[in-house]
Amino acid sequence: MNDVSRSFRGNSNAARDIAHHLHPYTNFKKHEATGPLTIVRGRGIYVVDDDGKEYIEGMAGLWSAALGFSNERLATVAYEQMKQLPFYHAFNQRSHEPAINLAEKIKSMAPVEMSKVFFANSGSEANDTVVKMVWYMNNALGRPQKKKIVSRIKGYHGITVASGSLTGLPNNHRSFDLPIAGIVHTGCPHYYRFGAAGESEEQFATRCAEELEALIIKEGGADQVAAMICEPVMGAGGVIVPPKGYYEKIQAVCKKYDMLFVADEVICGFGRTGNVWGCQTMNIKPDILTCAKALSASFLPISAVMINDKVYQALMMESDKIGTWGHGFTYSGHPVAAAVALEAQKIYDEIDLFGHAKRMTPVFHKHIQSFADHPLVGEAMSVGMVGALEVVADKKTKAAFEIGAVGAAGTKVANHAQALGLFVRNMGDRIAVCPPLIINETELADLFGRLRQSLDAALADLKSEGHFKG
Repeated sequence: MNDVSRSFRGNSNAARDIAHHLHPYTNFKKHEATGPLTIVRGRGIYVVDDDGKEYIEGMAGLWSAALGFSNERLATVAYEQMKQLPFYHAFNQRSHEPAINLAEKIKSMAPVEMSKVFFANSGSEANDTVVKMVWYMNNALGRPQKKKIVSRIKGYHGITVASGSLTGLPNNHRSFDLPIAGIVHTGCPHYYRFGAAGESEEQFATRCAEELEALIIKEGGADQVAAMICEPVMGAGGVIVPPKGYYEKIQAVCKKYDMLFVADEVICGFGRTGNVWGCQTMNIKPDILTCAKALSASFLPISAVMINDKVYQALMMESDKIGTWGHGFTYSGHPVAAAVALEAQKIYDEIDLFGHAKRMTPVFHKHIQSFADHPLVGEAMSVGMVGALEVVADKKTKAAFEIGAVGAAGTKVANHAQALGLFVRNMGDRIAVCPPLIINETELADLFGRLRQSLDAALADLKSEGHFKG
């Protein structure tokens, strides 16, 4: 039974969902017509819907379920912590052992020396916190005009008012009155799409750095521009891997203008790029690092902000002057979430998950590159265990399909994949693949076999509809 033919009558899950549940990232009118796909259980890299159909979760849920969708140890740890201390807060110098242990653990894993760890509940909250830290710090240092933060077009940093402003995607701004003042965006470092004719990758990286510097000068230079935030590999913008040398060049610009460099490791952290951190893969030396998602293998919501001593000393000085650091969440470092995250990190170590991801990286890359000759694929890109295929109408000119809504051709691929029992994600005709890190070689072959069938089926559709002449 397909989604459209599901019955929405009576007391079915679908009917009740439509009646009561407001979904994130959803066309509500479409949802009323077609209803939800309801997932009821998971096992390893697979999830199962309420019709009993099994899917390979080729996106690890939302780039996040590193250990897949079943783990007895994490369930037991959550239960035991709930029995001992189900909740306590960290306000007003209170603490508890799970938060202390987790802060100590992830600080020891940091790609550069860090001073302190602040906990929140999502990547959005972590990056929203960063904005406030940057402002608070510069007030502490007597630089009240130095507040602007640079992000990038197609960057993704969350959906709160501040983090949604950092995000550089149109649908996260349209009708929300974003971005707020003081958040500016520099160009997207996607060589395939934005490299000029005859321009080498190194020249493109140099141009990106020059455009960044021009923007900083336009916005007031070192007196007004305070920080830059970057995902090491841009996730929701389409799995965009900047060219070699890019981060060295833009970090040099940030240093020249006395700007903090913030690494958003919400997707990249904990093994996704083949190293523990995307910063290690991309040679980034951050002043602030945010992480979430695989921090707890997504078994419970938790995120973290790591700050270096330069940032901490300013926050400490201002909190003493005012009497408090007036920021935090009821569930900052929630004991159950912290205990589960710490156990997830222990499991990662015991099963050598990061080593496994590194060993699977060349296998993953070979599969992604095998699509380079497919008639629909313009770019086949991957780093570590995340990759993307860009669907194009013309491989030579890189022309996109123009068949209605942006991404309509990629949506055909994703829909065929779902019919074949595979979840991938289409982002403006870029098909992302980001499976649980526990996936093995046989499962990868199955995943990419289904993806190839999906591309072939979409190609047949596009030909029959007269949209593809190749």
